Amino acid sequence: MATLSELIQEHAALPPVDQEWLRLLVSDWQLLSDLSFADLVLWVRRSPDRWLAVAHIRPTTGQTVYFRDQVGRVAGTSRVELLETAYVQHRIVRERDSEWDPDDPVREESIPVVRAGRAIAVLTRHTNLSMLRTPSRLELTYLATADALSRMVANGEFPHPTAPTGLRRGAPRVGDGVIRLDTEGVITYASPNSVSALHRLGYVGEILGTSLAELVTSVLHDTSPVDEGLPLVLTGRQPWRTEVTSSGQVISMRAIPLTESGQRIGAILLARDISELRRREQELMTKDATIREIHHRVKNNLQSVAALLRLQARRMPDAQGRAALEEAVRRVGTIALVHDTLSHGLDETVEFDQVADVTVRAVVEVADSGRPVQVRRIGSFGRVRAEDATSLAMVVSELVQNAAEHGVASRGGTITVEVKRKEGKRKEGKDETDLLTVTVTDDGVGLPDGHLPAGAGLGTQIVQSLVQDLRGKINWAPAEPEGTRVRFTARLRRLPS
Repeated sequence: MATLSELIQEHAALPPVDQEWLRLLVSDWQLLSDLSFADLVLWVRRSPDRWLAVAHIRPTTGQTVYFRDQVGRVAGTSRVELLETAYVQHRIVRERDSEWDPDDPVREESIPVVRAGRAIAVLTRHTNLSMLRTPSRLELTYLATADALSRMVANGEFPHPTAPTGLRRGAPRVGDGVIRLDTEGVITYASPNSVSALHRLGYVGEILGTSLAELVTSVLHDTSPVDEGLPLVLTGRQPWRTEVTSSGQVISMRAIPLTESGQRIGAILLARDISELRRREQELMTKDATIREIHHRVKNNLQSVAALLRLQARRMPDAQGRAALEEAVRRVGTIALVHDTLSHGLDETVEFDQVADVTVRAVVEVADSGRPVQVRRIGSFGRVRAEDATSLAMVVSELVQNAAEHGVASRGGTITVEVKRKEGKRKEGKDETDLLTVTVTDDGVGLPDGHLPAGAGLGTQIVQSLVQDLRGKINWAPAEPEGTRVRFTARLRRLPS
């Protein structure tokens, strides 16, 4: 199904500023739907007497009217008259007779969406009359607030153009708790959920008739961090969102100023207890910091091991033993590099191109034979999970090391690392692994006639074992026109979504 933006661009000749206004309205209209206990449908004018529904929202506080999505529906003749009247006259229009569907009576209202003094669309509000009963104080307050917001839409005063679109928007909903304020910031109504939220902050006393700013201030401690926008939110003067922390509880509050012909008539605040959410976020942050610190310490310990091996190699009189220790230093350094990269990230994945490039350069520098050796990479490894990164780095390091020492050492040349990654598809409810194919090619002396590595050397044994751990295969073959080509595959674990 097409998105709201696509439908508006295709069917309505509206400039970008009007399209953005409709997107802001739709991002906030769950509030109006919940306060109205009604479905909302947004209509755009394709041509005179032809209207198309481009968005539909259902209330979470009551029964829906339309079980089928209304998006894409063309308005019938009877509805067109209401839409045209609201659109042309810039006023809210209520149909004279209730609309009856096969089961329930429905009351429909047409609300013009006005921006900069002109109508750009029409919003229809559909109320299921069969659910109406003797209204409670809560329902009367909700409906009165919904009517005020509807008039603001018709006057071009809602959505608020100055409302931030970032973190201060959106989280609390009507069902979480509603507080109604007058022009002075005094509480005239508080839903049961909002009363409970204020009590959890540590307030004891009467809530109605109390200034919300004074109420919240009384429960704050001197050491409590305070958002600079808190006073403006608590008095309902700005359409922002803030958080109040007290007694170990965190309450998210969002203000929606109410206006009538440009004059403030009060505000509503949505309040939600997000204490558990913030605790979980803190736990995750602590866990991430712990994991990064572990990787950092592992890297430091591995570097200490490498330093000890390097010191021992210098004291080794036997040339063969010294070479073996230097090989061990290189391998430990490769593993340390992976842990160092992981210690800088927030998740357990690593951008492997950086690891591979640093590893390959280090290998070539260590294996310097006095001949010019160039290394190039074709393709990208992408991001790799920590469980696969160490094994993959070791395999690439060993293969480039062999190419540098045995392939191009005597005369110099070029080592090419070619990478191809094929993303696995979701099949039968399971995510397939990504298939990685890496080819290391050199233009050196090549393999001896009839000789293929069979795991006799320690490096070859390590490579074969690690490739098996990566659930892949490896093979050696002569390169054309000369040199050696080693190709291995690896099945990488899928990245976390």
